[in-house]
Amino acid sequence: MYIAMNRFRIAPGSEEAFIEIWKNRDTFLDTVPGFKAFNLLQGTRHEDHTLFASHAIWESKSDFENWTKSEAFRKAHANAGGAKKDIYLGPPQFEGFESVI
Repeated sequence: MYIAMNRFRIAPGSEEAFIEIWKNRDTFLDTVPGFKAFNLLQGTRHEDHTLFASHAIWESKSDFENWTKSEAFRKAHANAGGAKKDIYLGPPQFEGFESVI
């Protein structure tokens, strides 16, 4: 199992706009071999940002890497950020984890 996560720092007051972006986007993940599950997680609110994380579970790291090179990935990320770039406080921070137990 492989878990791919991106952490996002979102400007205060923009949380609902960020959630709506994720609710309304086409991910095409259900068409990709090895994809298991996806969650968008809302974390701690700080004075200067709210933390969110995207959390995708894959059969293997190679399945995830294959997705990042696929047409489905390009289509899913074609409008990433879009007109709402002001809600992001910097780029997302990627973290990948392989299951060891």
